Amino acid sequence: MERITQTATFMKKLAFIILTICLFVSFGFYPIDGYERTQIKRLLDIQHTLDKGEEYTRIPYGAFGSIEDIKLNLLPIANTGVDDILTEDPEFAKAIQKITPGGNYSLAILDMTDPNNLKYAAHRENVGYQPGSVGKIAVLNAVFYQLQKIYPDDFDARIALLCNKIVDARYWGTGDHHTVPIYDPITEKLTKRQVVASDKFTLFEWLDHMVSVSNNGAASVMYREAMLMAAYGKDYPRLSLEDSEQYFVDTPRDTLTKLANSVVNDPLRELGISEDDWRLGGMFTNPAGKYVGRMGGSIGSPKGLMKYLVNLEQGKVIDTASSLEMKRLMYSTDRRIRYAQSSRLDSARVYFKSGSFYSCDKTKSTPCGKYAGNRFNYMNSVITVEHPNGKKYIVCLMTNVLSKNSGSAHMYLASSIDRVITNQ
Repeated sequence: MERITQTATFMKKLAFIILTICLFVSFGFYPIDGYERTQIKRLLDIQHTLDKGEEYTRIPYGAFGSIEDIKLNLLPIANTGVDDILTEDPEFAKAIQKITPGGNYSLAILDMTDPNNLKYAAHRENVGYQPGSVGKIAVLNAVFYQLQKIYPDDFDARIALLCNKIVDARYWGTGDHHTVPIYDPITEKLTKRQVVASDKFTLFEWLDHMVSVSNNGAASVMYREAMLMAAYGKDYPRLSLEDSEQYFVDTPRDTLTKLANSVVNDPLRELGISEDDWRLGGMFTNPAGKYVGRMGGSIGSPKGLMKYLVNLEQGKVIDTASSLEMKRLMYSTDRRIRYAQSSRLDSARVYFKSGSFYSCDKTKSTPCGKYAGNRFNYMNSVITVEHPNGKKYIVCLMTNVLSKNSGSAHMYLASSIDRVITNQ
């Protein structure tokens, strides 16, 4: 009887191994074909749905491109300065101005369909806004910046660390209403829930939670890990969970706050992005403030964010491999919202991050609600669009329209901008 039980257990394990190998071979879509590289388990849920012959409708057609399709568009002009690139084209600027709403709208747009004939247009592009979740790109950048310091000559080792190092949430990851997808590849069950202190994920999965569903807890966890990478350097890969927490207990609060500020902001300064262009002032969840304070406040401008995305497309954010990997993570969003929800973008590959930050003043007579603050109501979208017909462009849009959810307005403006660029 015991031998039969052992045999049955072995056959179950063997079946799972065979299934996993088959999945590796059969991947044909991204982000699904990114699982073998990243080990982000939620991607298997999409693949299993497709394997069953079912339609996966959470993402449109353009989100099913191959990982091999994702390229950096401005490599041919990598030596061209950003200031030279972001010089307005009069005719293009005039066309964009006609469709730009009045009021608290700011934007920067770069048509990079032809790298040798770039077209740039902007409207109030230097006005600063609270960037909200768009600031998570700075955390993503900080992580890859520190990975390069740990493994300066071995990009594969950086990816291996992201795949294999598991860290827990603790109090850092709690306090956010956004859920994260948790997939069990054996039971094929997907659960969506808020992060709890005991949750453990790989660094790659935490990054995915931060970018794809914009989870604030995941952002604080990865902000913490970027700090630990900076503090421990080449010893970080072997750092235990217990020692990592003890570091925050033993280190003075002002030292931690200064480290947090430099970890996310110094890499931006190295790219020529000033404090007024874009800066991040602190963690994304309140419990993280137990040891790390805020410093300098957060601000972003369309031009500052555009500078970053241009550098990314040039392969100049850390290095070419890091720029490409970060772009891949921005492609694998859980779903498209706000600006990216425009139906005109359904067949396009989009690399997208949205953010919002709002506040209500009950003493005012004006309406106020979720994403419709009457005190301030920031909504921001940064996106790179790549159409099948070769049209490619970047948009950085930031607004502060009071008492109105601007999600639909962003979506309609996305359609108008797309018509101008595609001439359709």
